[in-house]
Amino acid sequence: MRAAARPRSGAAPVRLRRCTGCGATAIDADGYCEHCGLRQPADRDHVEVELPDGAAAGISDRGLRYSRNEDALAIAPWRGGVAVVVCDGVGSSPRPEDASGAAAETAVASLVAALDGGTDAETAMRTAIADAADAVAALAGSPDEAPSCTLVAAAVAPGAVTVGWVGDSRAYWLAASAGGSQRLTDDDSWAAAMVAEGALTEAEAEAHPNAHVITAWLGADAVDLAPHVRTRPVEGPGAVVVCSDGLWNYLPAPEQLTAVLTAASGAPPEAVPPLEAAGVLVRHALDAGGRDNVTVAVVPVPQTPARKDASPANPSVPPTTEQPR
Repeated sequence: MRAAARPRSGAAPVRLRRCTGCGATAIDADGYCEHCGLRQPADRDHVEVELPDGAAAGISDRGLRYSRNEDALAIAPWRGGVAVVVCDGVGSSPRPEDASGAAAETAVASLVAALDGGTDAETAMRTAIADAADAVAALAGSPDEAPSCTLVAAAVAPGAVTVGWVGDSRAYWLAASAGGSQRLTDDDSWAAAMVAEGALTEAEAEAHPNAHVITAWLGADAVDLAPHVRTRPVEGPGAVVVCSDGLWNYLPAPEQLTAVLTAASGAPPEAVPPLEAAGVLVRHALDAGGRDNVTVAVVPVPQTPARKDASPANPSVPPTTEQPR
């Protein structure tokens, strides 16, 4: 897992070394917590990233059953907000951790550069995903030995969030108001296809052995890359959560994510410090079984004035409508 980002504006993200037992930040050169004495996991097993001033944060954890972390997380500021990318390596492919790391780092750098250059958010998102796809494809020795991963990204700005994805990693909008929480992405998966066709109910599809077979990914063996891109106006208050399926397998509904955060903190999603919020959600996944790597990024969005025009992040595109691929 790689958490490094290459921001071109604003303050750089801080990579934290925090004890996984007591939370202290005093870790000695041998990897032991100086407060409680717990030996810390290997560098790639547990990563925490936080932007200064609590603008955004994320955690990626190996989970309890995998020998390595195949997820990747990248967070960076841009002049209008925050860019977040989460990638999940496809375990059946070679070097999935390299695929997810290359995709996350490439996508966040491309996204920040385009947004800072004045490109509208949806165009910037499509370019970032295409650049990430090229970076992952370049890792392949041949089409039969092709590292691959999923990708979900969010460009969060005052008044709007633009999401883009390939695969089954997800983004959510969480708000404490009744009916305010919403899933922002749709899975590229066998289960989602069966439900969309009316062949199975959601419960039947999720119970099927093929439920989590993905139908789109980044890699040299991917055919006809068709990223989804969508913009949603957000007037706040609330929080954007971007995650791998290591979290949403346990909390698939946005209302469940909101309820867990509120129960743990006693505060609405936007009022919970993002690193704390990411920690709550990661711990929930681990306590529920930790069957997969789990990666969560959180971007709080304060109350913003309602606008009648299009979002500042994407002024030429009608909100909430997914554009043709």
